[in-house]
Amino acid sequence: MKRQVTFTQKLWYVTILMVAVFAFNPMYGQSGTTTSQNGRVIKGTVSNPQEPLEGANVILKGANEGTVTNKKGEFTFPVALKTGDILLISYLGYESIEVRIKADTKFIKAILSDEVIEFMGAVNTNKRYKSKRKN
Repeated sequence: MKRQVTFTQKLWYVTILMVAVFAFNPMYGQSGTTTSQNGRVIKGTVSNPQEPLEGANVILKGANEGTVTNKKGEFTFPVALKTGDILLISYLGYESIEVRIKADTKFIKAILSDEVIEFMGAVNTNKRYKSKRKN
């Protein structure tokens, strides 16, 4: 006796075939290591004179692209950069620096120095502070 294949069964076979084709396809939508035209991926480290800085900001000047350093102070910039682009590297309590990407730049080693903050004036200690009560 010959078995009859219905439209629903054919649809299931086609669906399973399509899932298998897409699941085992070696092509992916994005890759973090590819570079665009005239651009290259820049890696680097950010530290102070004693130790690496975790959480330092690395931002492309004039754009909304950036990244943050890991526990070892390392970063990989998520966008391919071109010659002449400027990276702004900053961390709270340290002076920010700007690094211009040159034709041969592939790795950046940034060492941030402490930001010096001076307070002007003197503390007034002549009279005690007295709070005003509101009833």
